[in-house]
Amino acid sequence: MGPGFQAAIAEKVPDLILPTQDYRQTHLTVPPKLPKGLDAIAHGLAGCFRRRKGNGHAYKYKADKISGDATNFKHLSDRRLKNRLADVRDIFRRQAHGFDSALPQALALLVEVADRTLHKRPYPVQIMGALAMYDGCLVEMATGEGKSLTACLPAVLAAWTGRPFHFVTVNDYLSARDADEMQPFYSFCGVSVGCTTGEMDQQTRRENYTKGVVYTTAKELVADLLRDQLVLGTMQNHTRRLLRELLNPELGRKRRTVLSGLDTVIVDEADSVLIDEAVTPLIISRSKDNQPLLDACQVSYDIASCLKAGEDYTTDRKYREVTINEAGFKKIEDHAAQLHGMWRGSERRAELVKQALTAREFYRRDQQYVIQDDKVAIVDEFTGRLMPDRTWRHGLHQAVEAKERLSVSAPSETLARMSFQRFLRLFRKISGMTGTASEAAGELWQIYNLPVLKIPTHKPDIREIQPDRVFATVEEKWKTMVQEIETYQQTGRPILIGTRSVKASERLAAMLRERGMEFNLLNAVRHTKEARIVAAAGELNRITISTNMAGRGTDIKLGRGVAEKGGLHVIASERHESGRIDRQLFGRCARQGDPGTARAFMSVEDELFKRFVPKTIRKQLTAALRRRRPGAKHIAEKALRHAQRTAQRHAYRQRKNVYAMDTWLESALSFTGSNKVF
Repeated sequence: MGPGFQAAIAEKVPDLILPTQDYRQTHLTVPPKLPKGLDAIAHGLAGCFRRRKGNGHAYKYKADKISGDATNFKHLSDRRLKNRLADVRDIFRRQAHGFDSALPQALALLVEVADRTLHKRPYPVQIMGALAMYDGCLVEMATGEGKSLTACLPAVLAAWTGRPFHFVTVNDYLSARDADEMQPFYSFCGVSVGCTTGEMDQQTRRENYTKGVVYTTAKELVADLLRDQLVLGTMQNHTRRLLRELLNPELGRKRRTVLSGLDTVIVDEADSVLIDEAVTPLIISRSKDNQPLLDACQVSYDIASCLKAGEDYTTDRKYREVTINEAGFKKIEDHAAQLHGMWRGSERRAELVKQALTAREFYRRDQQYVIQDDKVAIVDEFTGRLMPDRTWRHGLHQAVEAKERLSVSAPSETLARMSFQRFLRLFRKISGMTGTASEAAGELWQIYNLPVLKIPTHKPDIREIQPDRVFATVEEKWKTMVQEIETYQQTGRPILIGTRSVKASERLAAMLRERGMEFNLLNAVRHTKEARIVAAAGELNRITISTNMAGRGTDIKLGRGVAEKGGLHVIASERHESGRIDRQLFGRCARQGDPGTARAFMSVEDELFKRFVPKTIRKQLTAALRRRRPGAKHIAEKALRHAQRTAQRHAYRQRKNVYAMDTWLESALSFTGSNKVF
């Protein structure tokens, strides 16, 4: 039964779900297990082969030819161009043997359509990126090279097949923006487009998921998948549902699920979604009354306040762990002697106090979280964005609330959970794009079978990365940074300063305010008009302070006369655990061949050094910097590289642990005969 026949029936009977549609809605690809031993070595070599430079040359040759062929369609009228598109669309819909031979012609037609509908003609490098994504690659394209338009080309090809296709972005704003801006292009190609965002109701979401191209976020997709599985319950198996509906036909006339299925996906800012957020599980939960636990959280923080670091417990900043010693256990026992219930158990009371100590030592207001409307709102450490609907698990969220003397919220009961890492492995075909992926190329291949292909820039990159400035203390760093901001502002050049936390951005803002300097501030608390603030960051005399959120997906275009003055100057207030995030910030300047400069400031007291550089080395480095010894900066750079490598190994182990947990859960629950993952 062909897709066209199914669509005709569905149009006459809107509520009817045909068996093939029903199967597709809930069918999930079983992700293959990761290879081990010699198989893992062979798999890694295959990844190196897929990433070799020769592939880039081959794609460039094809892209140049397609770009040239596209000029042959300029003389066609819109009607004739649509007829040619319809012919090619039918080839992709039928997917007969050898249909890929029509790919060059299809892309050449799409280049002409983009020019007519969006007034943007894809460059050969963009066509190169489209070819690579169609082949299942993750393409690395520099900021400002037109990734949104590039991805539209393989998106149309995927939609023409009639299979479910999703375009995953990093936030709701980008989903809605791209769906709206690219709609004329998709419509001309005979493809419907929709988007799903957090505020949509179930019926609206269901309607949007039926479109040919669906813009959404990983969070919304995972949440809808888990909710669908909860609704279906034991009826997740297609055959079981079909038998039940044969006995009761009315069940088949109502669409119960929201998603139309998972098949093909393109992931924007793929390093953020596939790497940085991979260990974050999305959990569907409900509040569960547990007054004794709420009272215990308050008591545990009071007890923790009586314990002293180094005397009663030790801390491990690298792993954010607290270890209570014998003296600490004795104090806990003394304080809990008059308490009843769960405080009678030594292990349980130690666990409660340990959570309170963890909240006190490692979770800082305006860094890991902010207070809004008398509630704790988590801040994403990679993007700087608020995550108001998320909570920390295992009582940590309640411990932070108790620390802030807020009303402690009821703990949650988990109904369903799935990590983003496992979810994205459920797609039959995955590809993506980002400005920074080379550093994680090995992991992307190992986990997702995604080869990374670096796409050259359309114009030469003339960005100047200036030497890092290294200081012994944070105070010296901030003072010198403000001096540099004043120096550059006097020239009229725009300046973008990236900070790691809300607290740091507010501190810098206060210092600039004291000097009478005007600026725009963008962080998790002050995020209204984000895109507008970031887009205007390239104007003359403009100073913009931003956390990591810095408007990914929004181009910073230089104002009139800025290029002649040297372009945008980017300042990183400290280095990050991953060099990718540093590159993302530096990539905000010098787009599309524009001039621009970037510099990082760092101190031995920065969080990266505290967590991942041994204390003895930090002391030696601090002394060398204070005495201005020759080679101190070289030692600091080596310490930085060591810290980033250590941090990345630590983060990679976390992601491997998440994969192991997902695999264990899949094996443990396999007897249920369903695809549900808890």
